[in-house]
Amino acid sequence: MEDIKHPIADEMSQFEERFKSSLKSAVPLLNHITHYIIKRKGKQMRPMFVFLSARMFGPIKDDAYVAASLIELLHTATLVHDDVVDDAYKRRGFFSINAIWKNKVAVLVGDYLLSKGLLLSIDNEQYKLLQIVSRAVRDMSEGELLQMEKTRRLNIEESVYFDIIRQKTASLIAACCACGAAAGDAKEDEINRMRQFGEYAGMAFQIKDDLFDYGEGGDIGKPEGIDIKEKKLTLPLIYTLNSVDKKTRKHLIGIVKNHNKNKEKVKEAIQLVVSSGGIEYAVKVMQEFRQKALDVLHEFPESDARNSIEKMVNFTVNRNI
Repeated sequence: MEDIKHPIADEMSQFEERFKSSLKSAVPLLNHITHYIIKRKGKQMRPMFVFLSARMFGPIKDDAYVAASLIELLHTATLVHDDVVDDAYKRRGFFSINAIWKNKVAVLVGDYLLSKGLLLSIDNEQYKLLQIVSRAVRDMSEGELLQMEKTRRLNIEESVYFDIIRQKTASLIAACCACGAAAGDAKEDEINRMRQFGEYAGMAFQIKDDLFDYGEGGDIGKPEGIDIKEKKLTLPLIYTLNSVDKKTRKHLIGIVKNHNKNKEKVKEAIQLVVSSGGIEYAVKVMQEFRQKALDVLHEFPESDARNSIEKMVNFTVNRNI
């Protein structure tokens, strides 16, 4: 990751300080919680997408810091709210906000982060950035609700799955790249192409995440089969349900619906997905989205920033953590 970050290393260092400042509150409890949030931050790939996208179109200006902070504030808010919705008590090996401070506090913290993002963009008169990110948050909410609706029936088609992950995951990566381009004074068509690039990269990222559930690529902090336990229909499972005979399909649906807490049954479902070629198929589709992303990216002139973004795309599909 350090090699990828090299063209924007100074900017990322400055960003961390700016982001901390953007979280400050007059309420001690909020400061205590936001300090905990900062402490458990991940690789910060989304701000990196913002800064690298901005660098592709010229020197990084203050607008890029606003864009990256806005993305991080709204993204963190959605994670806090997601943990409440999912009754999740751990994220990246740390206890979630709702696990420590309960749901009421977690919801209010998420609301606070959302408001800070809105105010940051308005105070800096960055209405274009606010428009881009607001659309992404809308898409993420719709994607989550669409997934909940379709999961109940377990009859999801591939096209619906792609709609779900485009909205839930890819829309935010797309917003990062579009915001970065906008902050770099890119033209409207360039902003749209960077948004398309980010969407393809985000699709590949989510499919890779799905594959971890079947033990592909190592341990990223969630046990194998957790998506099956939560009745989430991932691409390997959808492919398997659509390719096996009726008897096997009925049996597999029965496991997901009625025996998803049974470790042995979940293990059996994973083995069915592997033996039916579901993993191989998902890897193939992931690589297709990766290539689509790179095809769009290569429409822009080569530069250190473009090369680093390409490395990030390759990292998303090859990562084992």
